[in-house]
Amino acid sequence: MSEAPAGAGRAWFVLRSFATSRPRDFGADAMAGVTLAAVAIPSQMATANLAGLPARIGIFALLAGAVGFAIFGDSRRLSVGADSTIAPIFAGALAALAAAEPSHYPTAVAALGLMAGLILVCSGALKLGFIADLLSIPVTTGFFIGIAGHILVSQASTVLGVEPGKGQLAQQVLSLAARAGDANPWTMGIGLGVLAITVAGERLSPRFPGALIGLGLAGLATAGFGLEAKGVATLGSLGGAAPRFSLPMISLDEFRVIAPLAVLIALVAMVQTAATTRAFPNSAEGPDVNRDFIGVGAANALAGLIGAFPVDASPPNTAIVAETGAMSQIAPLVAATVALAVLLVGGPALGHLPYAALAGVLVFVAMRLVRVGVALDVWRRSPAEFLLVLATALAILGLPIEQGVSLGVLLSVLHGVWTTTRARAIELERIPGTSIWWPRDRHVQSEVVPAVRVIALQAPLSFLNADNFRHAIEGFCSQNPRPKLIVIEANALVEIDYTGATVLAALIGRLRDRGLDIAVARLESVRAQESFARLGLFELIGSDHVFRSVQEAVDALAR
Repeated sequence: MSEAPAGAGRAWFVLRSFATSRPRDFGADAMAGVTLAAVAIPSQMATANLAGLPARIGIFALLAGAVGFAIFGDSRRLSVGADSTIAPIFAGALAALAAAEPSHYPTAVAALGLMAGLILVCSGALKLGFIADLLSIPVTTGFFIGIAGHILVSQASTVLGVEPGKGQLAQQVLSLAARAGDANPWTMGIGLGVLAITVAGERLSPRFPGALIGLGLAGLATAGFGLEAKGVATLGSLGGAAPRFSLPMISLDEFRVIAPLAVLIALVAMVQTAATTRAFPNSAEGPDVNRDFIGVGAANALAGLIGAFPVDASPPNTAIVAETGAMSQIAPLVAATVALAVLLVGGPALGHLPYAALAGVLVFVAMRLVRVGVALDVWRRSPAEFLLVLATALAILGLPIEQGVSLGVLLSVLHGVWTTTRARAIELERIPGTSIWWPRDRHVQSEVVPAVRVIALQAPLSFLNADNFRHAIEGFCSQNPRPKLIVIEANALVEIDYTGATVLAALIGRLRDRGLDIAVARLESVRAQESFARLGLFELIGSDHVFRSVQEAVDALAR
């Protein structure tokens, strides 16, 4: 069977990740799936525990993630399932509901998954992939640090074998410190032992199932030495029932709490999905991020319908799929099938698994979330943006977690707005003997053309910076000697909105009233050209005053 073109899958409505699959790839995909199952099963069960749900629900989440994305997603390698990044967010946000109505908490979480899924599907269908870029790298780094802090504190009590603290994170830390002397040495040994085995396995190879081996040894030790009688808490009966479809029903009051949380969970899922699918593209053609949003959305909706919880793209698991040579979504499907079989057949054995062992896996996950190298690089190269790392991390650690995450998103957006508003209009001068116009620089020899000023705006022209641009142009025009020709170098002007166009039009009118001629050069952006035409700027400026280069404008209009 011949190799399909790289973009063949783009025409498929469903099962796009299988568009280039070949029968001979099935063996490699199946082996990759078994490897993924060995690594993913412990983390899926541990994440369910982190979310305050039975461990088997984590396997259901893996199943929903694999099936939903395989049908509707585009990436051949993306692995979707329970994710420790979003689990603390919704667990913290719904903590009051879990305390008030513990029996209804799973239904509320399933409804959250369904809502987040619908938001993701709509976002992908409307091609809103740009939303994933709302979180900058410094804010994302701080976000992961804060999430890691919540995981560490929440799992520390499980590793120590003491009652968890209540309230905000600081109160939990104080409560933990007060109870540290009551730690169960058997429980602590299991938790730290699993952590050590997992860390060692990761250093040996990311595909080495260190966490699975650690959980297996912990279960054997608990059953063999009767550690349950010594205070080691275990999962108990996991139940052997397969997942069933049902529509999660919630009240109007619960909807008011869950709906905004679903928007936040969907945004975090967008950011992580976009980052992961871009890191592991299908081909040089590049990823279809919007289509992958639909796939992850379908996975979330399916998770909600089978009683699981919100899922997300998993960068570590996706890396494993890629490294093992998988060529389609068969690998995640095989992994989910193996995990479900282990749950249904080996449920009684898994019942002897200590909670502390799962906590050890989660502590390892939290350690990997802290990107020390990235944080230090931000500190070295952009100290001002390092404040965003600290502010985001402190907000998530100090506030209720969903409020902290929301504040982090707001900080990222405000930083982008602030960066745009700082864009300055600069004057260009000609390099002698050339047609190159360059920003004025004392280290570069340049020359001016009498009665001509060439001005460049270093950003899109919008309501955020239009007034600054107007002031800068008027300032340049008031300098002596007074110019007769203003050339706007528009190479960086990739977009212009209605406010920017209105300000520019008024500015052109005033300058022409003062006897100045106005030209535009290097308006290369197709979007900007469309905006100029739609907003009437070409007609105002005149087609004979629009040029492909600054020098062409100067040669044609300078007197």
